[in-house]
Amino acid sequence: MKKLELHWQILIGMALGVLFALLMVQFDWGPKIVSDWVKPFGNIFINSLKLIAVPLILASLIKGVSDLKDISKLSKMGGRTIGIYVVTTIIAVTIGLLVVNVVKPGGSITEETRNELVENYKGDADNIKTAADKQKEAGPLQALEDLVPSNIFKAASDNGNMLQVIFFAIFFGIGLILIPEKTAEPVKKFFDGFNEVILKLIDIIMLAAPYGVFALLAALVVESPSLDLFQALAWYAFCVLLGLVLMLCVYLLIAWIFTQTKPTFFMKGMSPAQLLAFSTSSSAATLPVTMERVEEHLGVEEEVTSFVLPIGATINMDGTSLYQAVAAVFIAQAFGMDLSLSAQLGIIVTATLASIGSAAVPGAGMVMLVIVLAQAGIPEAGLALIFAVDRPLDMCRTVVNVSGDATVSLLVAKSVGKLGEPKIKNWDDNYRKQKDS
Repeated sequence: MKKLELHWQILIGMALGVLFALLMVQFDWGPKIVSDWVKPFGNIFINSLKLIAVPLILASLIKGVSDLKDISKLSKMGGRTIGIYVVTTIIAVTIGLLVVNVVKPGGSITEETRNELVENYKGDADNIKTAADKQKEAGPLQALEDLVPSNIFKAASDNGNMLQVIFFAIFFGIGLILIPEKTAEPVKKFFDGFNEVILKLIDIIMLAAPYGVFALLAALVVESPSLDLFQALAWYAFCVLLGLVLMLCVYLLIAWIFTQTKPTFFMKGMSPAQLLAFSTSSSAATLPVTMERVEEHLGVEEEVTSFVLPIGATINMDGTSLYQAVAAVFIAQAFGMDLSLSAQLGIIVTATLASIGSAAVPGAGMVMLVIVLAQAGIPEAGLALIFAVDRPLDMCRTVVNVSGDATVSLLVAKSVGKLGEPKIKNWDDNYRKQKDS
C-alpha cells in the first residue's frame, strides 16, 4: 500500500469502504458496527483537516505577502499582479458556479436520500437556520464590519471566521514589508519555518487519507444506501472537469487578445510544466519548470518571472477555487439546501480569498474547502461525498493553476514592456561555448 501513489491509495480506500459497508448492511448488527467503530475515524480525519486550516492560512499567506519585499514593487508590478490574479480567480469561481447551477449534479439525489442525510445531520441544519435568522437581522454593511476582527485569537478559534483570519494575515504581511528588513527578518524566518512545518503536517494528515475515506464512505453508504449518491458523484466530477476546461480556454483567449500569444504557441511552450503539474498535483514542485518555460519559451523576462510566478504559486489557485465553488454547491444540493444569490456571492468572495491562503501542495485545496463550507453554512460532513475523487481532480486543477500563473506573467510582462522573443537554452550550451572557443 505504501508503494502506491496517494491518489491510488485513496481510490482503493474508497472502494474498500463501499464494499465493506455493502457487506455490513446485510446483517442487522452491521450498520451499528460501522456507526460506532468505523465512522469515528472518518470524523477524526475531518477534524484534523479543520484543525490545520487556521495555521495554514496564517503561515502561507503571511509568507506570500511578505515575499513581495519592496513596497514600490507592491504598488506597481505587485498591484497589477495581485489585481489580475484576483480577477482571474473571480472568473474561475463564477464559471464553477454557473456550471454547477446549470448541471445540478446534486439534484439527481432522491428526496428520500436527502431526507436521510438531513436527518443524520439535523444538528447542523438547526445551526444553519439559526445563523440564517441572525443574518436577516444584520445591516447592509455587517459583512464589511465583520471582516475586521476585534481579537485575532478569538477569530482564529472558530473556522467560521476565516475571512477575519485572512484579513489579519494580509495586514500582517503588509506590515512586514513596511518595517526595516533587518527587523522583519527574524519574524519572516519564523513564518517561513512555520509554513514548512504546516506543509509537513499536511503531508502527515494526507497519509491517513485512504483510511479516512474508507471510514467516511463506509458510514455514508450505511447511513444512506442509495446508488444515486454515486451517480451524482460522477456528475460532480464532470462539472469540475468541464469548468477547468472552460477556464483553460479563458486563459488562452486572454493571452491571445492582450499579448497576441497564439493558443498553440502557449500550449506548446507550457505543456511540460502542465504535465509535471498533473503528475505532482503541486504548483510549488512545478515552479522551477514553470519559470523556465515562461521565460525561455514564452518570452517573459526574468525580472517578471522571478516576481510574478512565486507569488502566483502561493496566492493564485484558480483551478482550486473553481473546484471549491462546484463542490460547495454540490454538497449543498446533496443536503437539499437551496443557496440564495447572496450565499453564492459569498462563496465567490470566500473562495477567492481562501485560494490566496491555499498552499501549493496536494490536498491543501480540500483544507480550504472546509473554510468555504463553514462560511456558507454548509455541513463539513458533506466532504465525504467528494473526497473519493478529490486527488484525480486535484491533478487536473493544478494544471489550471500553473496555466493561470503563466497567463498572468504574460499580461504583467506586456504591461511593463518586459515581453520579448523566446530565448531557448539547451542544457549543454556552456559546454558547446567552451568547445568552440
